[in-house]
Order: sequence, then C-alpha cells, then structure tokens
Amino acid sequence: MTYTHRIATRDDLPRIVEIYNSTIASREVTADTEPVSVASREAWFQDHDPARRPLWTIHEGDDPAIVGWISYSNFYGRPAYAGTAEVSIYIDEAWRRKGVGRYALEQAIAFAPQIKVHTLLGFIFGHNKPSLGLFERFGFATWAHLPRVAILDGVERDLIILGKRVD
Repeated sequence: MTYTHRIATRDDLPRIVEIYNSTIASREVTADTEPVSVASREAWFQDHDPARRPLWTIHEGDDPAIVGWISYSNFYGRPAYAGTAEVSIYIDEAWRRKGVGRYALEQAIAFAPQIKVHTLLGFIFGHNKPSLGLFERFGFATWAHLPRVAILDGVERDLIILGKRVD
C-alpha cells in the first residue's frame, strides 16, 4: 500500500481524537484511562506549529480518510532541548499491521532535520511489544527504563524511552 501524509487542520481534530481514544481501552498505548474530548485537545493541537512541531494525518494514497496520525512534541520545554522531540504515532485499529507505522516513523525520521530536530524520542510502555519493535527496527535504542511508573487498571507498568540521533 502507498501512504501519504499532510499537515493536520483543525477540521481533522475530531478524527485525530477518535483514533487516540480508540487506543485507550487496550492499556498499551496511552496513559489516559478515559476518553478525551476534542475541546480538551484544542491547546495541544495549537502547540503543533507546522514549522517546528508538525502534526500530520496519514492517508492511503489520495483517499482523504485519515488512517492515522503522527506528531512531534517538545521534550521537557526548556530552550536547550529544542533539538529534541518526542514522536507519537497513532493508527486506526483497522489499519494496524499494514505498514502505516513504518511509513510514519520513516517520514518522521527523514523530516526531523528540516525542523532542526537532531534527536527523536519515543515514550512507549514496556508491554507494548509492537511499538517497541517498530522503533527498534528503525534504530532507536533504549535510553531509559522507568519501572512501574504507571498504573493501568491496578497493574503497574514500565515506561521505556527510546531515542535516536537523526542528524
């Protein structure tokens, strides 16, 4: 399959939130435990300046339907970390394991230097084997292991921080 991506618009936000919310129940992808609202994601959306920290929607070919999204987010919010960004990938359940994640991560790595990002990070739960495997296939290494820092449905979960220099 051939995928494309574009800068997200405000009109895309409901679909972006829908995809995000669809991952909550699995307890593998996000630390949110209840669905978020479109209104609660407005500031987050505005923080994704296309020139510095883009938010992209992913599509199959020219089809306008959004099958996933990818975002760059600031790491730690201090000026000295401006060259480091967290990359997040969320994929519609029907499109998982069809190469969307590979496409998204490949594009994020290739584009990072254009927005002056030299280091990419992925924050992934230790039990999320598919995401860990994806990032590792692209040369990300474990830079931190935070044991039992999240509690999901009474189960303590590890957070793995994967990193990669892209300059």
